[in-house]
Amino acid sequence: MFNRRKFIKASALSAGLLALDKTSMADVVPAKKANAKNLPIVISTWDFGIAANADAWKVLSAGGRALDAVEQGVWVPEADEKNQSVGYGGLPDRDGHVTLDACIMDELGNCGAVLALEHIKHPISVARKVMEKTPHVMLAGDGALQFALEQGFKKENLLTPASEKAWKEWLKTAKYAPVMNIENKLYEKAAPQKLPGNQYNHDTIGMLAIDAKGNISGACTTSGMAYKLHGRIGDSPIIGAGLYVDNEVGGATSTGVGEEVVRNVGSFLVVELMRQGYAPEAACKEAVLRIIKKKPETAKNIQVGFLAINKKGEYGAYAIQQGFSYAVCNAEKQDLLIKGKSYY
Repeated sequence: MFNRRKFIKASALSAGLLALDKTSMADVVPAKKANAKNLPIVISTWDFGIAANADAWKVLSAGGRALDAVEQGVWVPEADEKNQSVGYGGLPDRDGHVTLDACIMDELGNCGAVLALEHIKHPISVARKVMEKTPHVMLAGDGALQFALEQGFKKENLLTPASEKAWKEWLKTAKYAPVMNIENKLYEKAAPQKLPGNQYNHDTIGMLAIDAKGNISGACTTSGMAYKLHGRIGDSPIIGAGLYVDNEVGGATSTGVGEEVVRNVGSFLVVELMRQGYAPEAACKEAVLRIIKKKPETAKNIQVGFLAINKKGEYGAYAIQQGFSYAVCNAEKQDLLIKGKSYY
């Protein structure tokens, strides 16, 4: 007869085996297979992502690795002097220095980043060298520049005449003090059509790609907030904030006011939500809602957007404010631009 004592003993044993099974299962459950119909694919933030995707597609369509694709793709805005928020030609900080931030992450979880790097046109490539040639994840400032020069990168003046002119105009009325969302204030009276998040005023480019083998990589690069305090770092070069990739789940990247993304470890959050079963857009929306919940008044006046892709090649985005768009490139269409949904 199965008495009470035996029942309790058997229950305890079953609970232990169940706990053991859960631990074991975490090691043996295979990653979700990518949907071959959707691959390869590359997505990126903003309308200038179309041109960036086109170069990334050259790698992907030839059977290349996603890591090479995202690096080559973001070279495009990094070298575009008319783009005053990424790389060469970027608006400087308050002291007139163009400082660049970038990070990159591959399908194996390897990552590299540079912070406050000056004089190097392609910080994303320096970030990749940090990932591949050093035991570190991040290098900053003069150390990052020294490393870049040792790796053969060319030292250049990144402050273009157009960006220098804009900076000198700003100096006429500027006060050297930290101001929340300074980019909004630059345009809210003189040119409201240039508020962050619309077609005239972008910032970071974040790019995510899945290659024909189903492997995911990502890149994120920016010249940061215009007229920031010298040394300010946003979310773009921070793994888990501006970019995060987990090859079993998917990848995410962000754009907008980086301080709020960092506070919420935004891109990591989006990927973890997808791990729990959220669709990419739903995961991005939940990350936005967390920012709004923590600082509802601040959120009314800033832009933050998230872009994500899962292992199946499904993608989506969500932002605080209207105006956020993202570009998609795959075998069916190479120049798709999608208007992201928003809370406001």
